[in-house]
Amino acid sequence: MSVIDDIFKAYDIRGKVGTELNPEIVRVIGRALGDWLPTKGPVGVGRDMRPDSKELADALIEGLREQGRDVIDIGEVTSDMIYFAVGNYKLAGGAMITASHNPGVYNGIKFCGEGAKPIGEETGLFEIRDLAKKNQFTAAAKQGELSDKDIVEGWITHALSFIDASKLKPLKIAVDAGNGMAGKIFPELEPYVPFEVIEMYFDLDGTFPNHIANPLDPKNIVELQKTIRATKCDVGVAFDGDGDRAVLVDERGEPLSGTVMTTLLSQFFLEKYPGSTILLNAICGRVASETIEKAGGKAIRTRVGHSFIKSSMREHNAIFAGEHSGHYYFKNNYMADSGLIAALVGLYILSTSNKPLTKLVEPLRNAYVQINEANFEVKDKEGVLKYISKAFGGDGKQDWLDGLTVNFKDSWFNVRPSNTEPLLRFNAEAKTQAGLDKLVAQVTKLIESEK
Repeated sequence: MSVIDDIFKAYDIRGKVGTELNPEIVRVIGRALGDWLPTKGPVGVGRDMRPDSKELADALIEGLREQGRDVIDIGEVTSDMIYFAVGNYKLAGGAMITASHNPGVYNGIKFCGEGAKPIGEETGLFEIRDLAKKNQFTAAAKQGELSDKDIVEGWITHALSFIDASKLKPLKIAVDAGNGMAGKIFPELEPYVPFEVIEMYFDLDGTFPNHIANPLDPKNIVELQKTIRATKCDVGVAFDGDGDRAVLVDERGEPLSGTVMTTLLSQFFLEKYPGSTILLNAICGRVASETIEKAGGKAIRTRVGHSFIKSSMREHNAIFAGEHSGHYYFKNNYMADSGLIAALVGLYILSTSNKPLTKLVEPLRNAYVQINEANFEVKDKEGVLKYISKAFGGDGKQDWLDGLTVNFKDSWFNVRPSNTEPLLRFNAEAKTQAGLDKLVAQVTKLIESEK
């Protein structure tokens, strides 16, 4: 099963259905997970709406039960709901069959341990991989039991606990579920909030007939933008395929960047929990850390990626963490990320502000100018990074927290290697557009000359 090496990534499992990911392989992975999990007790299994997700979930469940693990099947859910299930019901671990925002030909598996702790490359994922490759497992005394559990009501109650729903004021909102799992879960929230909701692509369809459920790609929110403007909505929300990521779009149709959303939510949590620690990934813009520090909080940078951030949150007892990619993590959500909680808190902030969203975030948007992440295919990622570092020499302050970051007085840039592809990812920010253009041209030239 050499394909196992290919499908185990830094944070989860991803592969093409049939050729890389099929029931036989997933059953073996289920057995490996059952043997590896250090905590005794049942395992929760959820799945998204892709055509093959139930078949793969059944195979995973079969493998877990072969190793004597009791399994709780929570059915079709968003990824953040598996974290909630594991944390709330004190399970030994959990697995979610999903490929998130990837096209329909892909599927995958996300794992977590007890307490919704992350299972990534540094926290056991590759140990599970190696067990699966050996395909030699402990003989169980008996097959594990299987039960079903509907956690939707508990999940909605939990999400609402992050706000004071009695203070919500009416909003007109457009919500684009992208035919993903948010289309099943968001309607469960609607009876509890005074919002007029225009539902877009709420029918579950893992072939993504309208657009890929990746709200970070501008072309995937075009219809949402048109709907917001045409129907005079106060705000829009776009979810990714497995519902653990949400993007707010203002009344003019402009999306809030991950940095702006992180800053907005940070202000909310610092008002509730003064002096708290908040984590930011290495490519979040400066306005986030500056706002946190000004509000009396402590901002700490961390590596990109959910397994790193979740571990770091526990280390620093952080109340909240934000990624520029649109993932948001909450201490009171078992240190796990959630698209629904992030969207709900964002809508609460807007609803109680008595301001249009554009005015609310204007100071945050105007503080700096930032590029959309650029990707460069290179053969020697480490070699290119060292070349860039040497080229800047004594200019700026360099660190290697996650790839190479170089900080200047009015600007910064980060170039980091992809964990899954032969790519370098480039982010940059400056006080002015002219300063940003100059910096981007300089770094791009260095990358292009070496790739």
